[in-house]
Amino acid sequence: MVTLTRPDGTQPQDLHLSRRGLTLALTGGYALAAWSAEAQPVKTDGAGLVTETVQIKAPDREIPAFVARPAKAGKHPCVVLISEIFGLHEYIRDTARRLAKAGYVTIAPDFFVRAGDPSTMTDFPAIMKIVATATDAQVTGDIGAALAWLKAQKFADTKRIAITGYCWGGAVTWEGVARFAEFKCGVAWYGRLSGGMSPNDASNKNPLDLVGELKAPVLGLYAEKDSGIPLSDVEKMQAALKAAGKTKSSITVYPGAQHGFHADYRPSYNKEAATDAWAKMLAFFKANGV
Repeated sequence: MVTLTRPDGTQPQDLHLSRRGLTLALTGGYALAAWSAEAQPVKTDGAGLVTETVQIKAPDREIPAFVARPAKAGKHPCVVLISEIFGLHEYIRDTARRLAKAGYVTIAPDFFVRAGDPSTMTDFPAIMKIVATATDAQVTGDIGAALAWLKAQKFADTKRIAITGYCWGGAVTWEGVARFAEFKCGVAWYGRLSGGMSPNDASNKNPLDLVGELKAPVLGLYAEKDSGIPLSDVEKMQAALKAAGKTKSSITVYPGAQHGFHADYRPSYNKEAATDAWAKMLAFFKANGV
């Protein structure tokens, strides 16, 4: 079994995949470095949905993005979904389908395609080299491309757009709300609040640096036992939100939960916390008009 409680993935000593587990992860399309041999991930069917991989125009090139949306005619609210460090693998695609089942046009860009596919790797330092290539400028451009694609679609109600993300994507969620006025709200799942993922990027901003620039409310969903995100950072963020007058933003901390508690393919999965947090996310979207 792999033990994954760190916000940025496993360390080399954590990788103890059995041959069976490796095969299941490969055939299922899940991230190898985080797969638990005992995992029984949620599988969401595509009934009533349209799913496809599209190409969106980032500033430097086209990049792929997975889209899941209701097949029902009419305009639907939208969600930009930001992946973990493992990229656009089956867990993220399934999460997109779950959001589509809830009525949302969901687009999940592949932020790492320029450098590789971290979902197929078990070498943690190599994964982090790929992640480090996704600078703030690139990520901002890719989010802008996802928004532009949504605005061109007749089925997308782009007056109602939210952003959500997991792990690496949780930090990007805070940053996205600070940088794009299009988002009515954001939900950040256990994303780092300090100590950015691209330490060599001088322009990198951490969520704690951007509190005053938040353009919409953000709900943070965090874990008490997260070994990579100290509760002191969560407390600093709560204090910063209060000081900046961001009264509609808040953070929920799940007692006893570990980092990755929503990721149902990892041993850190906590069904009770994941179910409650998912309901809180959907309620937060609706409360903010999405």
